Amino acid sequence: MALKSPILKLSLFATGLSGIVAEYMLSTLATYFLGDSVFQWTMIVSVMLFSMGLGSRFSRLLEGDLLVKFIYIEFILSFFVSFSSLMSYISSGYTVYTGFIIYTLSIIIGMLIGLEIPLVIRLNKHFESLKVNVSSVMEKDYLGSLVGGIFYAFVGLPLLGLTYTPFLLGAINFLVAVVLFVSVRKNLLRAQRRGITMAIAGTLSLLVVGPSFAEPIILFGEQKRYKDKIVYARQTKYQRIVITQWKEHHWLFINGNQQLSSLDEKMYHEPLVHPAMSLSRTPYNILILGGGDGCAVREVLKYPQVKKVTVVDLDPAMTELARTHPVLTRLNQGALDKAKVTVVNEDGYHFLEQGTDYYDVILIDLPDPKSVELNRLYTYEFYRLCSKHLRPQGILVTQAGSPYYATKAFHCIDTTMAAAGFETAKLHNQVLTLGEWGWIIGVNRQKKAKKTTLKAQLQQLDFKGLQTDWINREAMQLMTSFGKDTYFTQGSVPEVNKIHHPVLYRYYLKGNWDLY
Repeated sequence: MALKSPILKLSLFATGLSGIVAEYMLSTLATYFLGDSVFQWTMIVSVMLFSMGLGSRFSRLLEGDLLVKFIYIEFILSFFVSFSSLMSYISSGYTVYTGFIIYTLSIIIGMLIGLEIPLVIRLNKHFESLKVNVSSVMEKDYLGSLVGGIFYAFVGLPLLGLTYTPFLLGAINFLVAVVLFVSVRKNLLRAQRRGITMAIAGTLSLLVVGPSFAEPIILFGEQKRYKDKIVYARQTKYQRIVITQWKEHHWLFINGNQQLSSLDEKMYHEPLVHPAMSLSRTPYNILILGGGDGCAVREVLKYPQVKKVTVVDLDPAMTELARTHPVLTRLNQGALDKAKVTVVNEDGYHFLEQGTDYYDVILIDLPDPKSVELNRLYTYEFYRLCSKHLRPQGILVTQAGSPYYATKAFHCIDTTMAAAGFETAKLHNQVLTLGEWGWIIGVNRQKKAKKTTLKAQLQQLDFKGLQTDWINREAMQLMTSFGKDTYFTQGSVPEVNKIHHPVLYRYYLKGNWDLY
């Protein structure tokens, strides 16, 4: 029995580790299925902490054979943690209430964790004084939380993903229960030993069988979210990347959101690249922020004047995929491996803050600003950074979402770029698989003429001598024409998007999506 106190504390360390990772895992799942990462992480963590409080309150109802009850709680916790990801993916394939499943799991897991801490304190009171008992138990729990956070950030999510991380956590809880059982087995009644042995056998069977079927089950659940066959899926440290196929065409999705389709990606990438590149008098040094699929680089390299292209994309898995996967290499024509191209895997904001180079054209090809993290790359401060890195005749262009389905967000980007010192012009095009899409192009106010002149210059571009599949002078007349903005803006004026006042992502989430 002398080993009981250290083993109890070890169990709290394991509980702290698995508990914090379960919080992060469920928050990641909620973000993936429901969107708005800040809201989901805030609510999942808050709900779990509240549930831990409920579990602590309910623990006072438990009397007698506390150690046996603690062991059973560990087995139950092992099951729910291990299968939380599978339950979420399966539910997504059959119901629209995936969020309800995820939040229910967070309540159950939170309550089970909350039950454990008071039980360990009560069990450990025979070995240590109250002040030492409470402080040492909480110390081990908090230390486990630190180790769990480090594990999830550097090992769990990037290496094991949401498929196998839950089972590793479940195995930790299972091992804690087994070690406790072995240490006190001689002191238990025969019926208690039999019951726990059966629980060990049942839980172990699930932990062994579960991982074997986890990947096909998750793929099955995920397949239900997409119209077409999934031919590639990977969870990276930063995002979920999926490629689907229909006939000879392919779609690229990041976190469930379409990034491109081989059917019509040129109707997106040509407007993104060619107006800015053709407007520039000296397109020598080009910076692309995002664009890890390589298609924007493909278009940039059509200009013989280009001397250097720097692609800054946060996720190395994305740029590696663009270099190696036959679907993407066929689309981007091996652009990322060209001699003029340098790929940097870094946050775009940080890259500009630390960088000293100047560019003739900056192309921003980032996902839509639907989260606070992405919102930062559409802010006044970010556009000021871009301005500092542009040469006197430099051009900046950013994808800006849909001017019709996320109208206020589109105009917010225009307003923010103008506040940052750019003369801007708005562009839009009907991309078949995305709907009506938009871009904002700008030049530093002190470096160019009036806004109307910029629009007129864009309308005069004819792209003669340039190999394009869609864009021409006639297209530029249509792309720069919007009709009356008030039809869609309804007279409201968006605020300037700033880091400490992030309004853009809220405009985006509250867009006209019911019209889509």
